[in-house]
Amino acid sequence: MTLVLGLESSCDDSAVALVTGDRQILAQAVVGQNSAHQPFGGVVPEIAARAHVAVLPGLIRQVLDEARVRIAAVDAVAATAGPGLIGGVMVALLAGKGLALSAGKPLVAVNHLEGHALSPRLADPGLEFPYLLLLASGGHCQLLEVRGVDDYRRLATTIDDAAGEAFDKAAKLLGLPYPGGPAIEALAREGDPAAVPLPRPLLGSREPHFSFAGLKSAVQRAVASGAHRPADIASSFQQAVIDCLVDRTARALAASDAPTLVVAGGVAANQAIRGALAGLAEREGRAFSVPPGWLCTDNAAMIAWAGAERLAAGRTDPLDTPPRARWPLDPVAETVRGAGVKA
Repeated sequence: MTLVLGLESSCDDSAVALVTGDRQILAQAVVGQNSAHQPFGGVVPEIAARAHVAVLPGLIRQVLDEARVRIAAVDAVAATAGPGLIGGVMVALLAGKGLALSAGKPLVAVNHLEGHALSPRLADPGLEFPYLLLLASGGHCQLLEVRGVDDYRRLATTIDDAAGEAFDKAAKLLGLPYPGGPAIEALAREGDPAAVPLPRPLLGSREPHFSFAGLKSAVQRAVASGAHRPADIASSFQQAVIDCLVDRTARALAASDAPTLVVAGGVAANQAIRGALAGLAEREGRAFSVPPGWLCTDNAAMIAWAGAERLAAGRTDPLDTPPRARWPLDPVAETVRGAGVKA
């Protein structure tokens, strides 16, 4: 049985997990940094990197001890090598290199986005390639055809803010705590989604991409006006994001014959968004798959699983593999208009 140790530190969660090739999670641990970053309303890269250095070695020992596994019994060490905050990415990658070298095990340098892209297959043994993936997180919002391990075709990306980033910024404008996604979702339940007229950027456009910067600016104006209840702004904002995600995903489904719509990334933990996309899949005659909420946010189980999938495909990496702040899943995709840096 293949056994992979996964390490993750690309943003503000330090995580370690042991996962088998037949989808057993033997042990895992995650330490977040929300309290450290809340005063700033977002992640401070230097604070995040130092916190990873402080806790990751202890998490590795904790997970190995809990699973009663020695590093010598591990078949490979998988570590996030990007994309992400470069200081954080370096922590897991350097730790992974050290463990792989000392134990004589192969290193699998995992693209964090591929971790998200393959995580539904960890949760759903019946999910086969290909599938259409909506990957929505704090730093990314993309639609991709997942054809296999290391085989992706990007259909759409954001031209400015990602959906999760928009949630965090809207929450900050409303005086809600970081992280903004769960706070907005909770407040939105108390509001009227039709109370505040907010834009739906690119809704109905023939262009396949996403845009959320204008929506964020509209929330800023709504808050400043003082004319609306915070709960109504939160609910209207969430509905606007849902409408954009559903519209853009519907356009991608029309261009793809993938039999299953899959949603992954931190934004996929939002229950209202899940429900709307499940309804879209049903209307379009596609199957629908989404991982459990804990597997949508950053974690090491998805990194270990991606490592197991890559190992099974014969893909390992040299110890001089560099960390990457940016690392697209589809490196030959066309550059989009606008900023394009989230591609």
